[in-house]
Amino acid sequence: MRTDRLSEWFVPGRGPITWRAAIGLLFPPYTGMVLSFTLLGGMLADTVAWDRVVALLVIYLLGLGIAAHALDALGTGDGPKPWGEHFSPQQLRLAAGLSLLIAYAIAFYYILRHVPWLLIPALIEGFFVFAYNLELFDGRFHTDRWFAVSWGGLPVLAGYVMQTNRISLGSLLVAGAAAALSLVQITASRPYKALKRLDHPTAENETLAARYETILRCVSLGVIALGVGLALVRWG
Repeated sequence: MRTDRLSEWFVPGRGPITWRAAIGLLFPPYTGMVLSFTLLGGMLADTVAWDRVVALLVIYLLGLGIAAHALDALGTGDGPKPWGEHFSPQQLRLAAGLSLLIAYAIAFYYILRHVPWLLIPALIEGFFVFAYNLELFDGRFHTDRWFAVSWGGLPVLAGYVMQTNRISLGSLLVAGAAAALSLVQITASRPYKALKRLDHPTAENETLAARYETILRCVSLGVIALGVGLALVRWG
């Protein structure tokens, strides 16, 4: 069984191993989904403050794209940890710590000056960064449902709160849709990862992996296109 994920579709096929692993660590299509969820939430507001849109994108890029994935690679669970063999524990801790520090500095600037209700999703997401990725509490929160809530629904609500300092029924419904899409993504991702770890996959294994990869591509790229498209419409 392979212990890394260098063969997956979002990892560059060429270049130094460290560079490829660094890109893989960011999980670009899945991080892109979460960033797009924040856009979806922000675009629901009657008036869009674009500095807040950019600020939240940076917060989630640092908090999820770097920090959460670095902690996941560090890990405490029993299974294989993606990218953990390419970076030292010290490097992963430093990346997670610095990223979270900057992300929360930006968040608290807006919490203290503009959107105090952002404190709630900020604290909840901070909990999941550690509870989900380090599999704390015996892995109780390291489940597909909590993944869908933390990296699907909450980013939408954070995006809406960042603009309005409140939550609406419409934002809750969109958050539920984002959670459902995240559940599809993580449900397809788990068997896909298992198939890609096989040293000598059969033709049937390769066919199944290709099908799961199609699902992952369509869900992630579709969500990204939706988020960016709505942002461009509101910008115009």
